Amino acid sequence: MNAPTDPRRAVLRNRDFTFFLGARFLATLAVQMQTVAVGWQVYEATRDPLDLGLIGLSQFLPFVLLILPAGHVADSRDRRRILAACFALECLCALLLLGLALRGFGSARPVFAVMVLFGMARAFAMPAGQSLLPNLVPREQFGTAVALNSSTWQVATIAGPALGGFVYLLGAPTVYASVAVLLAIAVAMVLGIRRGGVDASRTAEPPGWEALLSGLRFVRSRRLVLGAISLDLFAVLFGGATALLPVYAADVLQVGPSGLGWLRTAPGIGAAVCGIALGVLPIRQRVGQWMFGGVFVFGFATLVFGLSTIFWLSLAALVVMGAGDMVSVYIRHLLVQLETPDEIRGRVSAVNAVFIGASNELGEFESGVTASWFGVVPSVVIGGCATLLVAGVWARRFPELWRLERFPGGDT
Repeated sequence: MNAPTDPRRAVLRNRDFTFFLGARFLATLAVQMQTVAVGWQVYEATRDPLDLGLIGLSQFLPFVLLILPAGHVADSRDRRRILAACFALECLCALLLLGLALRGFGSARPVFAVMVLFGMARAFAMPAGQSLLPNLVPREQFGTAVALNSSTWQVATIAGPALGGFVYLLGAPTVYASVAVLLAIAVAMVLGIRRGGVDASRTAEPPGWEALLSGLRFVRSRRLVLGAISLDLFAVLFGGATALLPVYAADVLQVGPSGLGWLRTAPGIGAAVCGIALGVLPIRQRVGQWMFGGVFVFGFATLVFGLSTIFWLSLAALVVMGAGDMVSVYIRHLLVQLETPDEIRGRVSAVNAVFIGASNELGEFESGVTASWFGVVPSVVIGGCATLLVAGVWARRFPELWRLERFPGGDT
């Protein structure tokens, strides 16, 4: 009798949500497999850590140029069709990488060109996907849906790199072909979602700078939201060591492509376990302190990973990094979505995506540059110290976020 009122069970009986969850899982799995193959191929061809940073930069530049228009599109067009088109474009990128791998390449430039196309797809996919989720579930199930969505994404980040490293033993073309198949299935699943695209009764704002910048103005007017997403931006920007994992696998830990797969998997293990725990026992009190605590844990674990030369210790540090990051991601996502009206949710999600994209892709470029300047290990250690410093500064700069006791609107 209580099953329908239990959010954890009810949300999984929601057909549209499960289709969305499945499509996102397959797409994330595919992208993680592709990331392992691209990073290993590029470093094997050039032996230059800066090129690993340029992989991130080539995705970030089109992403940051297109993300605000993409947010407006997500508020004025069917979000399901946008997401399906983005997955289809990512599928095309995998096929292009397959062609490059079959031909063989001695330069990373063609890969950078494909990553530019991939960045364009991500620019439109992130606001469409983030703003679609709240339309698929009732408000009382939203916290559970966020935890399930985040933990499922993290499960894909666990399986994807390990699977990518294993399949890479059969050759890079096999990885890219597998990625293309998974993304094609994800396209079909998104097209199977029946509702939640966009409210047909809504009058969309005409395109223009006023409409494009409305999401940015909204974020600036909500200090809780601004503090949460900017904290995540700078913490991951300085503390992200994932771009340098191919160097650690090849030169520091000497574990090869299969070891690289496990290194990329480790943060996902910590995040997935943490996400499952948050789905069962969601955070409802001392929200701000939990968020800052997650960032402090992330920074400290980055220091341990940077200094480690032992494979199992490096894996453990990456697991802890993933768990700390998961707490921050969970709280930030709930704050942004609960504070934002649906009519501008796409544009606010676009601003949030700029911060996420900057912290990830731009963070990878920053890691590549500092590694080429100071060396790989000093680069990661400096980044971990900078993350701890950012968390301390933000606790003073945004005291209302540090003191936040509950999410807006009560329990989720």
